[in-house]
Parts: sequence; structure tokens; C-alpha cells
Amino acid sequence: MQYPEPIAKLIESFMKLPGIGAKTATRLAFYTVDMNKDDVMDFSSALKSTKENLKYCSICGNLTEEDPCEICRDKSRDQTTILVVEQPKDVMVMERIQQYHGLYHVLHGVLSPIEGIGPEDLNVSSLIKRLQKNDQVKEVIVATNATPEGESTAMYLSKLISPSGIKVTRLAHGLSMGADIEYADEMTLFKAVEGRTEI
Repeated sequence: MQYPEPIAKLIESFMKLPGIGAKTATRLAFYTVDMNKDDVMDFSSALKSTKENLKYCSICGNLTEEDPCEICRDKSRDQTTILVVEQPKDVMVMERIQQYHGLYHVLHGVLSPIEGIGPEDLNVSSLIKRLQKNDQVKEVIVATNATPEGESTAMYLSKLISPSGIKVTRLAHGLSMGADIEYADEMTLFKAVEGRTEI
């Protein structure tokens, strides 16, 4: 027996989300059917609003309702540093710790030759133009993930930016708080030793 068309379409829609398979999509669809009508309307409205009201900042590439975004408009932020991240959600993570007060640049991905993603597919050219226009920037901090793709993207950006005289740094990687050395993999230990600091 087939699901009624509205449920089948809802299951299909949920399956388009990353990490959602058929079972989870079916569970979510039936959960949605049982939701209060007002909650469903709010959910629907939030989805629609996200698509209609959000855009990418023309300066940094972060998600925003107004262009340029709030961070790029804030002249009280440190104008000498730009922290480069993979995705807009990474900006939110960094902002939550309240330790970084500079500017951001969102790449919208990382280099991945296997997936056919090259520099022209990322928000790299606008970063270079931004650095050429703004002589206040003294340091670019590359905060891509500690994956092979993230590492190769960091190296690519370093080779691209360093000749201009701007300092290029990388976020430290290594052991997380509370981690036991015996359970750490070799790459994590290597990065921990490489990024050691004086105490």
C-alpha cells in the first residue's frame, strides 16, 4: 500500500535534508501530521521566511537579513584581522565564545578535487579583492576544519595571501579538553605537539 500523496511528498522533502534517510524521513513526516496546526504553520512560515529574507553578505559571505551584515557594519570590531571559515554556521560558533572580535570571511565550502570543487567554486576571489582594497588587514586566520580538504584549503589560502605581506595563521588543533592521550589518533597527537604553547 502506498502512502497518501501529501505524506509521500513530505517524506521525499525530508529525505532531501543531509543525514535523513527513508526511515527518519517517514518518522518526521508522521510526527508533522500529529503536530498542532499552529506549530505546523509556524514551521512552514519559518522555512519560507528563511528562503525569502536571508541573503549572503556582499562583503564577507555570511548569512544576513541586511547587506552588508551586522558584523561587517560594526566599526568597533578589530579591522586588522579576518577569520576565514567554511560555512556561515561557523561564524555563529565563533561568536558564541566571545573571544574573537575581528571580521569574518565565509568560503562556503572547501577545496575537494574528488568532488570537483576548485577555488572558483568557493568565495576566494572576493577575499583576495577584499584584502587588496583594505590595507588595514594585518592577519588572516584560517579556521577551516581539521580534515584533508580543510588542510589543503588552508595551505592554498596561505600560498595565495602570504606574498602580499599579510600574516596568515591557522587555528590550533590537537587534544580537546578532558581527552585522554591514549585514545587520541595519530593526527590529533601530531597537531597537539605541533601547536604546543609555553606555560
